[in-house]
Amino acid sequence: MGVDSNTLATWLADYDPSQITIGVVASHSSLQILHGARLEGFKTLGIAVGENRRRYYKAFPGAEPDEWLMLENYREMLDYAEWFRKRNVVIIPHGSLVEYLGSTNFRSLQVPTFGNRGILHWESSRDRQRQWLEAGGCTMPKVYTDPHDIDGPVIVKYAGAKGGRGYFIARDYRDFRRNADLEDEFTIQEYALGCRYYLHFFFDPTATDGFQVQGRGSHAGQNLGRLELLSMDRRDEANVDEFYKLGSLRDLREKGIEPSFVVTGNQPVVIRESLLPRAFEMAEGTVSASFELEEGAKGMIGPFCLETIVTDQLEFKVFEISARIVAGSNPFIGGSPYSDINEPFMSTGRRIARSIKKSIADGTLLDILS
Repeated sequence: MGVDSNTLATWLADYDPSQITIGVVASHSSLQILHGARLEGFKTLGIAVGENRRRYYKAFPGAEPDEWLMLENYREMLDYAEWFRKRNVVIIPHGSLVEYLGSTNFRSLQVPTFGNRGILHWESSRDRQRQWLEAGGCTMPKVYTDPHDIDGPVIVKYAGAKGGRGYFIARDYRDFRRNADLEDEFTIQEYALGCRYYLHFFFDPTATDGFQVQGRGSHAGQNLGRLELLSMDRRDEANVDEFYKLGSLRDLREKGIEPSFVVTGNQPVVIRESLLPRAFEMAEGTVSASFELEEGAKGMIGPFCLETIVTDQLEFKVFEISARIVAGSNPFIGGSPYSDINEPFMSTGRRIARSIKKSIADGTLLDILS
């Protein structure tokens, strides 16, 4: 399910390129998306449920939307598709939008959207993610298909963009059974020890300069587009980051206290420069593999994040991918140590707007929207 290229072309034929409006759900990473769109000269639209959410944006005039669409619930966006198109809106997706709408509704939203919505089918399943990432040359933590086989620390993760909510650690089957919600889709993954680094990349399929991704398979010998590293973060998670101060896991569990992995904030990170070649190797492989996921695949477009662990042997293990902007890029609204090298004050949100602006000028909007 999704929007085919002919339908997208029909929509865009009715758009006025000089009046394109950047639309975003007021959550997640919307401040930098709205701010970046304004810096690149676009009109902006905020989409929200509840006046309190709208009021909060008055505290940030540099990112306050030019116009608001207030809804009773976010799934009403499906009913406003024609309203969006009449206003030349391009939707910028982020984790909250996908979570609020649901992946199926998001893929069927009848509005031009930045990036490749088809890639969400692969992001939304951890089994498909593993197939994709391993095809791209990434090393991943071991996965247990049978919880009875747990023979060491594992982390159990639920599907969807839940910001770590509900994740838990188990040491054996008993631990697993005590905490697992068997009604929800989950993955049991080796708990790899190391530093967790979230690498924020951007892939521009319309650019012919810079670090060019080399195609493989049906695209072998082709340059697919430019790969950029925009920033990097690590996450603050409540309460696991402070858990070690209180005693052993077993003692705390006897008192009914469990560690949790709810993301509460993000910290900027710069890794050892000697690790950057491997980081680019993994990202290039992931992008290249995205064009081979299925016949005629449009591949990666725009921002994505490789969520990694770096071990004490200086090896990367990739445990997840987010094929869209991630909230970990929020500390870099004013740019990062990586993006500043190429252009100061380039956030991921602004980089999205820059991509749209350039494609309007070049007549290549079809290549970056879906």
